[in-house]
Amino acid sequence: MNLHEYQGKELLSRYGVKIQRGIVAQNVEEAVDAYHKITAQSGSPIAIVKAQLHAGGRGKGGGVKVAKNLEDLKLHASNIIGMMLKTPQTPGGMEGPGKLVRQVLIAEDSYVPAFDQCKEFYMSVLTDRARQCNVITYSTEGGMDIEAVAEKTRISCTRNTWIRFKVFKDLKDARLLSISG
Repeated sequence: MNLHEYQGKELLSRYGVKIQRGIVAQNVEEAVDAYHKITAQSGSPIAIVKAQLHAGGRGKGGGVKVAKNLEDLKLHASNIIGMMLKTPQTPGGMEGPGKLVRQVLIAEDSYVPAFDQCKEFYMSVLTDRARQCNVITYSTEGGMDIEAVAEKTRISCTRNTWIRFKVFKDLKDARLLSISG
């Protein structure tokens, strides 16, 4: 099963995990409506436009943009929706055909108001088909360039094999797996 970012966030939110709020849009008009709702909720004029497709490295391929105002939002949404996004994880990598972006997540500026108090973690749940179980990969180094973090600093990126999936409700749960931050 593959989940888009917004679907994963909806699932985590149901279990009480605080998430970066967002609204999915399939065209520029929906993106504008989402922008107005998100900025009203967050109190910040900044929103993040994020391509929703099953591939990592979306930011590197131009699929994640910061919109500092409504005009930025319109520009980024119109450029991202309908683009063939190429990332290291799309078919053929950066030189391949890419994947068509059909929708974007208009997300709140999650670092408002106190950026210095924020900490980003990376976590993924993958299926190990050979062992027929879930593998949870996590890191205290955040989500950007996670592949490089895993190669460069093995101690920063850890894998655990679990038969069941447990949702982390707070850092106390995460510390059970030796995630600290």
